[in-house]
Amino acid sequence: MSQIQLPENIASLNAYSSAKSEKLTGTTWLNANESPYSRRVSLNFEALNRYPDPQPEVVINAYASYAGLSPEQVLMTRGADEGIELLVRTYCTPGQDKIALFLPTYGMYKVTADTHNVGITALEQSLLQQGSAAEIANAVGNAKLVFICNPNNPTGATVSTDKIAAIAAALKGKALVVIDEAYIEFCEQLTAASLLSDFENLVVLRTLSKAFALAGLRTGFTLASPNVLAPVRKVIAPYPVSAVVAQIAQEALTPDAITQMRRQVSILNKAKEKLTEALGGSEKIAKVMIGEGNFITVQVRQVNDIKQAMQSGLIMRPFTLFGEDNWLRISIGSEQELEQVRRWLTQPQAEQQQ
Repeated sequence: MSQIQLPENIASLNAYSSAKSEKLTGTTWLNANESPYSRRVSLNFEALNRYPDPQPEVVINAYASYAGLSPEQVLMTRGADEGIELLVRTYCTPGQDKIALFLPTYGMYKVTADTHNVGITALEQSLLQQGSAAEIANAVGNAKLVFICNPNNPTGATVSTDKIAAIAAALKGKALVVIDEAYIEFCEQLTAASLLSDFENLVVLRTLSKAFALAGLRTGFTLASPNVLAPVRKVIAPYPVSAVVAQIAQEALTPDAITQMRRQVSILNKAKEKLTEALGGSEKIAKVMIGEGNFITVQVRQVNDIKQAMQSGLIMRPFTLFGEDNWLRISIGSEQELEQVRRWLTQPQAEQQQ
């Protein structure tokens, strides 16, 4: 049987390479921005033969309370990644519309657009950081969706709520401004959730994967006005949230659990400060990017030092940035895990291969 021909956009697609997609062997895992804390859960089910509530009311209400919103402004998804895809599928016409993003940034915006044959207006992070709202709106052009990762992955750069409001105002009636807040718990004062009542063209993406220590649950939330979410609700799968996921998410959003999460965030932020200091004083490190989030991105002087760490079982996330392949993102793990990083920093530098 002859092979069925793929659509051109899928045949040429460069898939997103997640931290777990490579089969690596290690002992210390600091490559996926996961929380080092393990959450205990209790499960008790007697009716798994029945379909779950597509949008579990108790979880929606709890997250709305946590985010300071009404339940009508909250949609529960399979991670923030599904929120990205739903927005592209709902609001962009394949082969016609575009999204805008600010590079370097989270790779799934591009992959999702490419998957759905949606164009990309690739702008620079420097424009987002230094340009005015008018300049940004002009550069965005006719893009339907504008993705802003705040804090940005992998640079950690942030955008103030005042600037987000100005960008949303400049693009009113032209585009949806999508603020990806996967790491917002590490700098809660920067959240754009409070702006949703003022700007109907603003969308906020959230996740339980990072600060809430539930990466394995794959749970996210899309926050927006009811009018923006209404068509998205038509596109989402019939039963996107399993009963098991709903129960664990409900437990994670109790007042006590949220207090515990914030305590853990405080510990991780302090650990990040200490690691930043150590990195800045190491001969192996050429540059440390200062930003928010549960990670630090650095440029090493010699690529072989990254290989040295990986071979010793210390798994961090190497990647190419600004056209150079000697960049490394280090997740903020436990004190024991970060001690492995400090030991690596004090090891003799690996010989640079010619």
